[in-house]
Amino acid sequence: MAAHEQQQTLYDFKTIESKWQNHWLDNATYRVDMTSDQEKYYVLEMFPYPSGRIHMGHVRNYSIGDVVARYKRFQGYNVLHPMGWDSFGLPAENAAIKNDTHPARWTYDNIDYMKDQLRQLGLSYDWDREIATCNPKYYKWEQQIFLEMYEKGLVYQKKTTVNWCEPCHTVLANEQVIEGACWRCDHLVEAREMKGWFFKITDYAEELLDDLDKLSGWPEKVVTMQRNWIGKSTGLQCDFEVEGFDGNEKLSIFTTRPDTIFGVTFMSIAPEHPLLKILLIDNPRHDEITAFCTRIIKEKQQQSNQDGVEKEGIATGCYCINPFNGERVPIFVANFVLMAYGTGAVMAVPAHDQRDFEFARKYNLPVKAVVVPPNCELDGARMEEASTLPGVLVHSGKFTGLDSIEAKQAIIEFARKEDIGDAHITYRLRDWGISRQRYWGAPIPIIHCEKCGTQPAPVEQLPVTLPEDRESQQNDCAPLHQRPTFFNTICPECGANAKRETDTMDTFVESSWYFARYSSPRFTDAPLNKKEASHWLPVDQYIGGVEHAILHLLYSRFFTKVLRDLGYLEIDEPFTNLLTQGMVIKDGSKMSKSKGNVVDPSDLISEYGADTTRLFSLFAAPPEKDLEWNSKGVEGCFRFLNRIFRFVQTHKDSLIRGSEINSASLSNTERELHRKTHQTIKKVTGNIENNFHFNTAISAVMELFNPLSSLSSKKDAPGSAVVAEAVDSMLLLLCPMVPHFCAELWATIHNNDSIDKTGWPSWDEEAAKEDMLTIVIQVRGKVRSRLQVEPDIDDASLEQLALENENVRKFIVGKSIKKVIVVKKKLVNIVI
Repeated sequence: MAAHEQQQTLYDFKTIESKWQNHWLDNATYRVDMTSDQEKYYVLEMFPYPSGRIHMGHVRNYSIGDVVARYKRFQGYNVLHPMGWDSFGLPAENAAIKNDTHPARWTYDNIDYMKDQLRQLGLSYDWDREIATCNPKYYKWEQQIFLEMYEKGLVYQKKTTVNWCEPCHTVLANEQVIEGACWRCDHLVEAREMKGWFFKITDYAEELLDDLDKLSGWPEKVVTMQRNWIGKSTGLQCDFEVEGFDGNEKLSIFTTRPDTIFGVTFMSIAPEHPLLKILLIDNPRHDEITAFCTRIIKEKQQQSNQDGVEKEGIATGCYCINPFNGERVPIFVANFVLMAYGTGAVMAVPAHDQRDFEFARKYNLPVKAVVVPPNCELDGARMEEASTLPGVLVHSGKFTGLDSIEAKQAIIEFARKEDIGDAHITYRLRDWGISRQRYWGAPIPIIHCEKCGTQPAPVEQLPVTLPEDRESQQNDCAPLHQRPTFFNTICPECGANAKRETDTMDTFVESSWYFARYSSPRFTDAPLNKKEASHWLPVDQYIGGVEHAILHLLYSRFFTKVLRDLGYLEIDEPFTNLLTQGMVIKDGSKMSKSKGNVVDPSDLISEYGADTTRLFSLFAAPPEKDLEWNSKGVEGCFRFLNRIFRFVQTHKDSLIRGSEINSASLSNTERELHRKTHQTIKKVTGNIENNFHFNTAISAVMELFNPLSSLSSKKDAPGSAVVAEAVDSMLLLLCPMVPHFCAELWATIHNNDSIDKTGWPSWDEEAAKEDMLTIVIQVRGKVRSRLQVEPDIDDASLEQLALENENVRKFIVGKSIKKVIVVKKKLVNIVI
């Protein structure tokens, strides 16, 4: 029989794991006790899309969360640890079309399968709080929140240029366009004009930015990403009149450099700018400019990062007037100006902006320096690059001679006084477009009446549900605008025939408040039970991938503030602490089906068990780092569990702790093990508390087991109370990582007692202390004395003791001491 088979014969993980999973399920071990007076702790991993099977990324994410949940329960907290399903979206719709089935059927079948997989991992979820966002009982409340936001003026509809993905047949938010392509299917997006619904997230831009300072428990890189995405800028906004329209047409610009406004030599506008249609009337270059704009718009849709794109433009032949000096400024259409940011028009100061400088040199436009740094001379005609340094203003009218920093405010005040502009704050953040033209999403609860206009659906009619039959359509996923039985309705205001809104909501809406619904998932009177939400929120520890740093986390922060203002929540931020775990890597790249490097967790569980699978995912790397897949690492974790299992089974009758440990009566071997036990408890607790470095925590337990296993050859050692203490501590420390394994061995030792009812072990500082250290003292490299010192002595104190030692002083009195070298915990060398 192979060694692997022999090990399996001893450690029957399949039987053990099935036994404890059924025990936890039958006894509702992890159901939250709402009558408990224990302090609450809410730990949550980002819920999955029910794609059909979990992958190793899921295993890692959920194992991390489960360790935290179990650890906090051991510490005496009343832990909320729920799970659910982010179950609307295109993959379900596309799969349903491919398999000629309804997306609800496909989704719920997947949920059943994945739920079974998660149970096989032994994850300590309160399944009584399970939610699926495609369930009308969930999105009913989402629709009510939409209507309350609509009443508050936080929802509106407008016609706009949108990002259209043809394969997905839907609109994408700006945040869902990655490198010009759809975030789901990677197809290049295109620009289209259509009506859509928007959430006014910009109303919360300042608060979203300011409250980032409250997120001390978030990774700094995530906070920085959100800060940059919101993108606050302060400066001057003013209007440049367009020549030839008697003051009726103006170009509004915003600049963070009002000190350079006298250096404007051309104006750049986006190809989508609404003024362009007016400028093209009877324009001799109409066709040429139109063709240029069409090409640039298409290219910009495919290039989310404009930094590396060559700057292009075309002159319109039209001019605007600089309100500060009356100069005529030519208007260009430029590919680097984005209609979505600012005003869609940029005043160009090539002497002080590198992008404008390159554009000006390319098209032979003037370069006029108006800010000269100290001890410099700037000649626009001879400049080789833009100067962005502060300095003194020149050629700037009444502001000439002012320091450029002071000039910014002076020019803004002048603009305000002359009524030609004013101070302004702008944000990179844009309102959230939530309209999607697909079937499998939450319907938007709006009714359109020719007589009464746009009307909110009556609350008593919620939920507005998706039609379940395909009617005359080719498949069950035909969009709502093709389904008359859905959109034909009655106006709630006048009773006339009307039509329902046929767009569905962006699936990010569902995931922007699900964490709050977990606090009262069966509440039927409102979206949230205020009492329960007040008790559980905010989430104490949130865990998920860094790829959600902007989209999901920003939207969740926005929704939390909206729900607060609607009276449902009392918090400003949803997640106190955030852990963004790394990816699982195999053969140098992220695991994916397309790369053929996927490891199926079900295969691992079948061969090694859930606990080994969990242990490897926690041991192979710190949680914030990428985990490199290593099959030998899995086998090593399996061998480690087998060694412990054999040890406990061999000595189980002698591992029951009886008498208290008397430190004074311990042998040297026992004292060493006692010390190691308490040092390990301290280290593991610190590793979990401070940075979730489960890898070093597991390593510490392995180091504790080594002296234990060596004792097994000494016939009297395993009967020691110190050994029993070490084994109990080891099982408790490992239990959050490998719960079935530890539950089984604990019951074996302790007459079927439950390890879940035991508290987290504490350490004794005295017991954890090292014995006195012997320090060698050398003078000129020769041993002259030895000292007995405390193990935690600092270098300065050790040096002082060495210099004051009587034996040492014989050799240094009257000598010049050049330096003292302290080798920690070993020696002191005095150089004379």
